[in-house]
Amino acid sequence: MARQQKVASLGDVGQGEMKLVEVGEERVLLANVEGKLYAVSDVCTHAACSLSEGFLEGDEVECPCHGSRFKVTSGEATQGPADEPLKRYPVAVQGRDVLLSLE
Repeated sequence: MARQQKVASLGDVGQGEMKLVEVGEERVLLANVEGKLYAVSDVCTHAACSLSEGFLEGDEVECPCHGSRFKVTSGEATQGPADEPLKRYPVAVQGRDVLLSLE
């Protein structure tokens, strides 16, 4: 069974915004798309750049290093040079706490 860990509070990530959170050794990108929170790996699968330093447009984050794009809703790579998807993390909200499920 996956354990959950609080990583943020509601309001920490406004609509259309992103936030880097660290869970143990993992860097995770939280993104708010139309009021719903999503969590994916913060590390681009092409060149290991930090996606939280990139740009969120709609439901896609653009890597600041080489322009790869990923859907934060699914992790899917939508524009190269990256072709591998991002790891996704289940997000839960309890009260005002944002929780990630970890394996």
